Amino acid sequence: MSATSSVTATPGHAFASVFGRVAPHMAQLDVFLRGQLEAFEPEIRAMADYCIDTSGKRIRPALVFFSGWRGPAAIAPDLVRIAAVVELVHLATLVHDDIMDGAEVRRSRRTAAREYGSTAAVLLGDALFAHALNLATQFPTTEVCSAVSESTRRVCAGEIVQTLRRGSTNVTRADYQRVIDLKTAELFRVSCHLGARYGGFAPAFVEAAGRFGRHLGIAYQIYDDLADFFGEEKRIGKTLGTDLASGKLTLPLLVLMERLPAADRAELTAEILGERPSQLALHLRQMDELDVFGAVAAAVQAEIAAAQAALAPHASEPPAPLLLGLCDVLQAQVTALRA
Repeated sequence: MSATSSVTATPGHAFASVFGRVAPHMAQLDVFLRGQLEAFEPEIRAMADYCIDTSGKRIRPALVFFSGWRGPAAIAPDLVRIAAVVELVHLATLVHDDIMDGAEVRRSRRTAAREYGSTAAVLLGDALFAHALNLATQFPTTEVCSAVSESTRRVCAGEIVQTLRRGSTNVTRADYQRVIDLKTAELFRVSCHLGARYGGFAPAFVEAAGRFGRHLGIAYQIYDDLADFFGEEKRIGKTLGTDLASGKLTLPLLVLMERLPAADRAELTAEILGERPSQLALHLRQMDELDVFGAVAAAVQAEIAAAQAALAPHASEPPAPLLLGLCDVLQAQVTALRA
């Protein structure tokens, strides 16, 4: 796929054409994850099953499989286990995110917090984290456990920083970039790094795959923040408008703040500070008038270009075309938000 082919492709077509390549790998991952349910205590087994069943597109496991790609028939057990580890870590972060955001819908279903209550959901997320690290210890060396535990700490650090800044307008673009580098890009990076490493590729490609994953992760989070305003809840499959309602300054809101007249900016600031109810419909109109979408979409494209550049010296490696295809998928998703 070319980097520009997704402009005219539907997101569903782009997704199917790329992710279909790892369908057998995902089937093996499903079998493995279902097998892990027995490791959870009987009292919480159904809760863990609920989270696994609502895990969506499983982009991070796909990154593991794509980065370690040796052909459609090669499904390495180590890659399946690594994919399960990163997916469980991601599911745990989603459970916790939804509690903090007050979200009611995730993957077109009730969130774990809505289904079981926030207190139980916090502990459920902890249990998922713990089991992910337990799986990581089952490799013959400490490499996977070390990499995943460090990445998990960084993800949590990003969430903590973002949480402490909720309800504050003292957030710069650099602050925003730092948070998403930690909370989202880090797990993309480690997925690509470990996939390439356990796929048996040379250190130079392993390093390049990690850089690709980091830039793709940043691009994906900016897209996700854009979708929180410009998506359709039925199509996106989760509660929209939660960033504004929870006082979280993401890039769409930062750009809007920069472009609003002083009086309107003061009103938006009051909403972020929780001093007045959020006016989502008003701000969507303002975003349209001030082309906030275009500015944020350009930021997504810049990170996609950086991801593509990271793989450019390694175009002959088997994983490269598949990883680059993910850039097409993301571009199609951004385009679809304005369709």
